Amino acid sequence: MGLLELFLLAVGLSMDAFAVSVCKGLSMKQMKWKYALSAGLYFGIFQAVMPLIGYFLGFKFQSLITNIDHWIAFVLLVLIGGNMIREAFGEAEAQNDSFDMKTMLVLAVATSIDALAVGITFAFLNTRIIPAVTVIGCTTFCFSFAGIKIGNTFGAKYEKKAEIAGGIILIVIGIKILLEHLGIL
Repeated sequence: MGLLELFLLAVGLSMDAFAVSVCKGLSMKQMKWKYALSAGLYFGIFQAVMPLIGYFLGFKFQSLITNIDHWIAFVLLVLIGGNMIREAFGEAEAQNDSFDMKTMLVLAVATSIDALAVGITFAFLNTRIIPAVTVIGCTTFCFSFAGIKIGNTFGAKYEKKAEIAGGIILIVIGIKILLEHLGIL
C-alpha cells in the first residue's frame, strides 16, 4: 500500500471522528482549545491503536485464510464504507457537550471499531504497520482537532458530507484491493 493510498485510507477512517468532533464543537458555546486537543488525542490514539490490535489478530490467523484475504479486505472495507454512508443519511444524533473521560472513551472506541477491521486487512496485505498506524493516528488527530473548531464556527453543515466522503473512500480502496488481487489492475 502506497503512501497516497494509506493517507486516503486514514482520511476515510478519520471521518467518523471528524463528524463527532464537529458535533462536539457545535455543543460548545465558546471555543475551548483544550477540548480540541482532547478530542484530537482521544480519537487519534484510538484510531492508531485499533488497527494495531486488528493487525495482530489478522496476522495470527493469516495462514488459515491466505487464499481469500483480498475478498475479506474487500468485504470489510465495503461494509464499513457502506455503513458510514448509511449513517450519514440516518437520524441526527443528540448532541452531548461533555468532554469527560467516560464520554470521550466511549466515543473514541465507537469511532475506531472500523479501524480494527482495517487492521485485520493490513495483516493480509503485509502492510508495514508502524507507518500505517502513525499516519492514521496523526491524520485523525488533525481532523478531530479541526472538527471541534469547524463545528464551533460553522455548525452541522459538513457532518453528513464528511461521513459520505469517508465511506466512498473506503469502498473505492476495497474495490482497488480486490481488482489488484484478481489481476485486473
